[in-house]
Amino acid sequence: MQSTPVNSSLAPGPSGGYSQALDVRGATRWLYISGQIPVDRAGVVPAAFAEQADLVWANILAQLDAAGLGVANLVKVTTFLSSRQYADENGEARRRALGSHAPALTVIIAGIYDEEWLLEIEAIAAA
Repeated sequence: MQSTPVNSSLAPGPSGGYSQALDVRGATRWLYISGQIPVDRAGVVPAAFAEQADLVWANILAQLDAAGLGVANLVKVTTFLSSRQYADENGEARRRALGSHAPALTVIIAGIYDEEWLLEIEAIAAA
C-alpha cells in the first residue's frame, strides 16, 4: 500500500498534523477501528484530558498492533471532543501518538456517551 498526502493549493492548507486528503493506492486490506474510549483494562478513567487522550491513542495503537498494523497504516481519524477547550491538548496528544504521520482528520465537538469521557476517537487503517 502507498499513501500520499493531498493538499490542494486551491483550498486552505492543513493547520498541522494531518492531510486534507490521503491518496491510498494498492490497499488490499482495511481495518475499521471503533470509537476508542479513555478507559484502561481495569475500567479506570483518568481525570485529566491529556491522560485520557494518551490512553485513547494507546488503545488505538493496541488495536492496530493486534491486527499487525502500525501508525503508518492510519488513513482517516475522527475525534469526538466533549468541548472545544481541549482542541490544543488534543492536537498535542495526536502528534505524540502519530509523530510525523498525517492521516486525513476530522474533529467534532459533541456530547460523548459517558460524561466522564472527554473524548472518543475512531480510525480507519489500510494495508
